[in-house]
Amino acid sequence: MGLLKKILFTLIAGCIVITLDGQIMWDQPIDMAAAHFDNNHPRITTDRAGNPMAIWGKVNDVQFTRWNGTAFTQPVKLNPGTVTTANADWMGPDIATHGDTVYVVYKQTPENLTTSHIWCMRSFDGGVSFDAPVRVDFTGDSLTRFPAITTDAIGNPIIAFMKFNPTFGEARWAVTRSDDFGATFSADVKASGWSGPSSYVCDCCPGTIVCSGDVVSVIYRDNNINIRDNWAAVSTDGGRSFTGGINVDQENWFLQNCPASGPDGVIVGDTLYTISMNGGNIDELVYYNKASLTDMSCPPAAPVTDYIFGLLQNYPRMANYGTAVAMLWRHSMNASSQLGLRFTSDIAEGFPASYDTVALTNVINADVALSKDKVYVVWQDNISGTVKYKSGTYETRTGIEDQSQISGLKVYPNPSDDVWTISGSASTGIVTVQLMDVNGKIISTKKVASNSGQFQCSFVNADLPIGVYVVKVSDGRNEGLRKVVKN
Repeated sequence: MGLLKKILFTLIAGCIVITLDGQIMWDQPIDMAAAHFDNNHPRITTDRAGNPMAIWGKVNDVQFTRWNGTAFTQPVKLNPGTVTTANADWMGPDIATHGDTVYVVYKQTPENLTTSHIWCMRSFDGGVSFDAPVRVDFTGDSLTRFPAITTDAIGNPIIAFMKFNPTFGEARWAVTRSDDFGATFSADVKASGWSGPSSYVCDCCPGTIVCSGDVVSVIYRDNNINIRDNWAAVSTDGGRSFTGGINVDQENWFLQNCPASGPDGVIVGDTLYTISMNGGNIDELVYYNKASLTDMSCPPAAPVTDYIFGLLQNYPRMANYGTAVAMLWRHSMNASSQLGLRFTSDIAEGFPASYDTVALTNVINADVALSKDKVYVVWQDNISGTVKYKSGTYETRTGIEDQSQISGLKVYPNPSDDVWTISGSASTGIVTVQLMDVNGKIISTKKVASNSGQFQCSFVNADLPIGVYVVKVSDGRNEGLRKVVKN
């Protein structure tokens, strides 16, 4: 069990103070499936209701399972017929969800053939059934590998992949997107190359792609004359073009081979939070950082734990639900491969000093996902030969509901997938209703006329990223706040 400190912060200066307490109560680990389903490189995400689903590699196949309310379903093979997929301990297919829409991307093998493509499969019913695969890459005589996927604000897939010349040279990251929910994909655009004119990318290190609104970032390991730091390419037009990059670990790791380990990250507000492995300082350790997407800058990266002689860390992962953020990594000490996790229910206040040890031994690769009150972790255990799964519950309590002078103030439904309706009593004729993020930034404002002292209005939230928001109501004399959650 990991105990997180009590957090106090001012949401609106001089007006409201919110108290957050966070704590993860862990359940016992279970196997997602029997060992004959294999366990390579598991990845986990959640559906609209917060139920987990996962993929992993079985030899050259993609396995998929989902939580049905009482247990995980028997895994099903997603890749069709005789099409084989690229799987290993350190790389494999990727998965992303938007509500009950599920996308899975994989690389066809043999990887060194221009006829082996990247494919995307989609489900509109939470993974109960999947459509036939759609080809993602249209690259002529180029070679591709390492697909990674995210979704935009309305649920369209955006896919990053590594692209090479016909001899696996000139490695770079490219991005393609769909504007018809995965039916077709655009021509790819180059995302990498920001460390200098001589740079390529580390050609056997997977990367990731994240999105918030119109901001898209591809986070990858660079290779500028064998300096292999991790970088984040940034797009402000939904991944249609990339106009800048940020060095997110800055260790100047000079390495003449490939570490086969990539970074990860999340976007919260105007900040990109990243986690990555780097061996430029002592040993191969995991670092985290936060970069401003407004001015494209970040401080030096910080280690996720204190260093002890002989410590080795790898395979970092990160996930968020609104302002709640978790970061996960393999933590190896004295030949014991454990699994470390640090969690905060409010990233604006940073991570606590302590971390949880989620698994004590046999960890190879792992992943993490969050819902509004749950943490889900999966890892590859090669002793049992299974994908291990562990869930934990965290609690966030706020004083927002008690901070209202507006009589009968209600926001419903809450949580909501599409619309919040706000109603109450007013002491004046005009009511101002504002929707804000948790940092107090105003997203939308409405002026509402009261009728016989009563008012009502709605905010459509379908295009907002999943997370926590605040509704502020003022009638000129009194004010009220309510926390709202977008599923």
